[in-house]
Amino acid sequence: MPMLPGTPLIFVGMLVYGYMTGFVTLDFHFFLLQGLATSLTFVTDYVVTALGTKKYGGSKQAVAGTIIGSVFGAVALGPVGLILGCFLGAMAAELLSGKQPDQAIKAGVGALVGFVGAVVIKLIIAAVMIAWFFWRVI
Repeated sequence: MPMLPGTPLIFVGMLVYGYMTGFVTLDFHFFLLQGLATSLTFVTDYVVTALGTKKYGGSKQAVAGTIIGSVFGAVALGPVGLILGCFLGAMAAELLSGKQPDQAIKAGVGALVGFVGAVVIKLIIAAVMIAWFFWRVI
């Protein structure tokens, strides 16, 4: 889920393992690339959601509304609020900027498509991080 520290926790777990084993099997190169993968997941949250919103005709305001709506939704309602906030934030931003309701709904759908795409990409990155870790230590 966006804003939850999945890959940072994976990275920290690898650091703890490395420390406990004297960094015998995990070197600087490994941690550098794992750190880059972790950073990529944060970028993915925003970029892929923004691309989905834009692809469905959303404006810059809709992209900002998606981010704001996701944060407020997650705080207010947890995971369900995150998804609803993403959609409603994009939609509200479009309506506030004078767009027609059908355009606002389309931007909200684009935000959801981007959100789901970002989640899938982040899951793939996390799986690769974990697989590489086990490949190195086993």
